[in-house]
Amino acid sequence: MSMPIASLVNHSNLEVTNDVNLEITVVDMHTGGEALRIITAGYPKIKGETILAKRKYVAENLDYIRKLLMREPRGHSEMFGALLVTPDHEQADLAVLFMHNGGYSIMCGHAVIALGRYAVDSGHVKIDRSMTCSVPVYIQCPCGLVKAMVDVTNGKSGKVKFTSVPAFAFAVDVKLPTKSYGEVTLDIGYGGTFYALISDKELGLDIRKSSTSDLTTAAKEILEICREKLTVSHPEEPDLAFMYGVIVTDGKDQFAEFKDEPSCNMCYFGDGQVDRSPCGSGATARIAVQHHKDQISLNQSRVFESITGSTFTASPILETKCGEFPAVLVEVEGLANYCGKATFTVEKNDPFQEGFLVN
Repeated sequence: MSMPIASLVNHSNLEVTNDVNLEITVVDMHTGGEALRIITAGYPKIKGETILAKRKYVAENLDYIRKLLMREPRGHSEMFGALLVTPDHEQADLAVLFMHNGGYSIMCGHAVIALGRYAVDSGHVKIDRSMTCSVPVYIQCPCGLVKAMVDVTNGKSGKVKFTSVPAFAFAVDVKLPTKSYGEVTLDIGYGGTFYALISDKELGLDIRKSSTSDLTTAAKEILEICREKLTVSHPEEPDLAFMYGVIVTDGKDQFAEFKDEPSCNMCYFGDGQVDRSPCGSGATARIAVQHHKDQISLNQSRVFESITGSTFTASPILETKCGEFPAVLVEVEGLANYCGKATFTVEKNDPFQEGFLVN
């Protein structure tokens, strides 16, 4: 009878024998199947007075750490990260820089949902552990301050609902020529970052039946043509003006017609990553465009479903403006779960100091 491997290793006496360049501690979570690696300690000092200055400094000076934590062998091609930094907003309980294998994001809804739980459980936000209540957590993201409400039952955190930054339709019914799909019609929505929103029917696909490979191939082509042919702009912050991803939807956008069934979508972003969750900022962008097109009214809710079957609930709750754009604040609700915690090291003789990607 063989002995379990775990019983052969005395982990308490485990020592790294070679000199270590770096030691990083993380907490791993997932929201609707989409990974989040929360980086809690080990980064060198991050310079910058504002969160956008910190983002710029990290991207230009410490990008090797993003690569080693997101890429194999410590991460994988679909990994997503959240680096905790010192807030510069007086209301913020914590501040975060988002990262993935393609670089850095300015907003991430699935990460905000996970960070809401983490903030309560880690003590960033103090609570009475005997209470059952909804706890506010203010998270400073590169796109702005985001308020998350964390359900707490007898001291245990649960579902999280966040309120977006002002979200708006940047352009609707845009027609673009493509090599593989002919002329397509799509919308551009901002939900903390910019997305192209396109129905699967425009691509001759079915979001529920077509292969993920076919969907991602189509989304990649759409993202490339959008970046080539379209220029997005943010009315308040130029650093936020870039096309982040593509949301391929089932086209079920009319609340009156589809209010009783979930709308399925797939988010393609970064360097070819596919969101396993319904995508919080993508759901925000969808709601903003639907509201702009009079397809949904304030306080009406839609359920958005991902390719894994996980769901978020989203609703426009307040009309506002972002610069000259009519905008809405959107509430998005979901559940995150813990996967574990780890300490990652990089030995000086490691041939993969910055990790690698196979695909």
